Amino acid sequence: MTKKEMILKAAQEAFGQLGFHAATVKDVAGRADVSFGLVSHYFGSKQDLFLAAGFDMADHLVAKLTEATDGDQNGLESIRQYMTAYFKFTDEHRNRFPILLRCSPFSHMEPGIDAAKVAEKFSVFIDKLKSCVSQGIEDGSIRELPTNETALIIYGNIVGSVRTSLLTPYKSEDIFMETIKHVMRSLKNSPDQEGC
Repeated sequence: MTKKEMILKAAQEAFGQLGFHAATVKDVAGRADVSFGLVSHYFGSKQDLFLAAGFDMADHLVAKLTEATDGDQNGLESIRQYMTAYFKFTDEHRNRFPILLRCSPFSHMEPGIDAAKVAEKFSVFIDKLKSCVSQGIEDGSIRELPTNETALIIYGNIVGSVRTSLLTPYKSEDIFMETIKHVMRSLKNSPDQEGC
């Protein structure tokens, strides 16, 4: 792992665990076992480091989601695979994943953080879901629903489950699996749902 990668990992841990205000560049340098100056050299300001750490985590997650949804499955199954991959990634990176909750358009934006840049970066998560929903409506696995709103609702369910699992005292070992089941039931095209 390069020094830059070590700094990003340390920043993800620090910002994810402590939040933007409580985490310091000095703390990140200490966690990465590098000098304060090296962190500043690579990333400049604390705001830039925060975005770089969040965007790096987002890029890794997008790669996993793309891999999970690139198969030959129908649209409904693509959404199941998307959600399964998202939750698996969350579990695998539990100590660092909260950076995505703190550095996202679905969270309070810290002063000095470019909200438009964040929204643009995170639009890929919604766009991928829109594509899966459209595919499912077209192939008949998903009932007729408004694509944009449905993608946002699915993503809202995902983010809500992750936030509940990582940031609240309300623990549920099965929240991820139950969220997937709930979304699948809501989307599935079946004769008893016609006219809903």
